Amino acid sequence: MRAWSVVTPGPVEERGPSLVSKPVPVPGDGELLVRVRACGVCRTDLHVAEGDLAVHRAGVTPGHEVVGVVAGLGAGADGFAAGDRVGVAWLRHTDGTCVYCARGAENLCPSSRYTGWDADGGYAEYTTVPAAFAYQLPDAIDDMALAPLLCAGIIGYRALRRAALPPGGRLGLYGFGGSAHLCAQVALAEGATVHVLTRGAAARQLALDLGAASAQDAYAAPPEPLDSAILFAPVGDLVPVALRALDRGGTLSIAGIHLSDTPPLHYETDLFYEKQIRSVTSNTREDGRAFLALAARHGVHATTHPYPLSRADEALRDLKAGRFDGAAVLVNDL
Repeated sequence: MRAWSVVTPGPVEERGPSLVSKPVPVPGDGELLVRVRACGVCRTDLHVAEGDLAVHRAGVTPGHEVVGVVAGLGAGADGFAAGDRVGVAWLRHTDGTCVYCARGAENLCPSSRYTGWDADGGYAEYTTVPAAFAYQLPDAIDDMALAPLLCAGIIGYRALRRAALPPGGRLGLYGFGGSAHLCAQVALAEGATVHVLTRGAAARQLALDLGAASAQDAYAAPPEPLDSAILFAPVGDLVPVALRALDRGGTLSIAGIHLSDTPPLHYETDLFYEKQIRSVTSNTREDGRAFLALAARHGVHATTHPYPLSRADEALRDLKAGRFDGAAVLVNDL
């Protein structure tokens, strides 16, 4: 099969992943072989390609927002049949026995493994997934619209819950890419007032079109104090900016897996009055199931920009440069 491989991590403008030939993977015990139909382009893929995330698998194939069809089953792969449409997401394995798994926090499992980082992902004709970590997908949503929901949507959902937004609260979103524009729709459907702070004019217009109360530059002050804020942009300089925008008792949730260094925080202006910072680490499978059900119920939809899978390198460069709003989705043409 044809697949993209991160041969030498580095700036995608200079090298980027390489399109190579790899054997079609053989599903192991409990695994599904999935023929990829669409794969969303996530900022985490960019971090893997550029080496911001340490190499876990040499020559890995990125991609963890996969919509595909079951093409084969390993021994003991229950709950699916050949021809079923399935979703493959970031979280791929947990041990199920550690103290974190036992208390329902499998996202913190020290033995966790991830699609497109520890195992080859969806920038390819085929990928595999443990059946226990594959998602049943809503019938009413097409492949292109579903793909970004499988990471951007799920992580945005968890970040929103970590932000402790009160009912009818005021939410600030810093950065407005694939994850934030889905999170905004959930928050709006649940009655929040949403303010978007981001660098791109197209992204600000998308925010207003989706129902945000305001949209302005990332370093601007929102028009009112915020009960909660979520930092989607991987920019550490924005941490004190977002903290200063919070009302007393407010919470800042940091959604990304990678963040540039943060400047020193000033206790009195940035953290006093019981403001708090919460990080977000991956997600649980229950997060994924809850979000997909909520997305179907409220009509949460991704603004998508299709790229042929054969041009995945171009999609990553465009993501880095901020050349599109919403989310890019690779459509398998290999």
